[in-house]
Amino acid sequence: MNKNILILLGFGVALFVILWLAPSKPPATDVKPMQQPASAETITLSQILTEIKKTIPVTQANFLDAEQDKVTKATTKADSLLYNKVLLQYCKDTLHNFILGSYYLKNVALLENSEKNLTFAAQLILDSMMISGQPAIQNWLASSAKELFERSLQLNGARDSSKIGLAACYIFGNVSNNPMLGILPLKEIVQKNPDNVYAQMILGLGGRKSGQYDKAIERFNIIVTKHPDNLEAIVNLAECYELKGDKPTAIKWYETFKSKITNPAIIAEVDNRIEALNK
Repeated sequence: MNKNILILLGFGVALFVILWLAPSKPPATDVKPMQQPASAETITLSQILTEIKKTIPVTQANFLDAEQDKVTKATTKADSLLYNKVLLQYCKDTLHNFILGSYYLKNVALLENSEKNLTFAAQLILDSMMISGQPAIQNWLASSAKELFERSLQLNGARDSSKIGLAACYIFGNVSNNPMLGILPLKEIVQKNPDNVYAQMILGLGGRKSGQYDKAIERFNIIVTKHPDNLEAIVNLAECYELKGDKPTAIKWYETFKSKITNPAIIAEVDNRIEALNK
């Protein structure tokens, strides 16, 4: 998969940028990005905190320790909600670290326990998971999103979007060795409503991930037939044809994609792909 194009295009990235990456003030120039623990298949809160504290000033590390201690020792729901919100805001405005922030975002949503907040937080975390290229981080984010979607479905078991989000956690987040836990609910949804673009998209992405390119192409074609301007489906069609070795059809879909966008960075990336396929 050509991750550069999809990352630029985004899988819910607009929401991610607006709500998370837009800082209240610029980050300190001496702060380095967090390193993923080496060779990790899964990670823990303790590991994430340890890695972050290696890259931030001592004063920030001390604040993290003190506030996390408050979270751990909180004895009332009100206190727990308050301390988690403090750390959520700190991760956003000071650390600019969504990986750690997702932990507190999950906690806040669970404590507030409203369907709206649970699904909102779950979808934000899932969107970030879908564009992550690190398996351990994907697992961390998917596990949090899964917990939130499950709680949301306890409140409203009829919401298909939550069922689809939960399915995506199983398919892409390595939260289970049985991907059918995600596939079967999706198939039930599209059988009931073939026009459910979200479910068709996740099935298509799942087919691509498993190397079933023809099945993935079938799903993406369903989407573009009904929604010819769906950029994510179009670029995935191009990539699936490229992956299965059908260069002319891949180029056709890359050209279709290119004709519908104006972002110079994405256009340059598409041109690079077309040039490589023409060699």
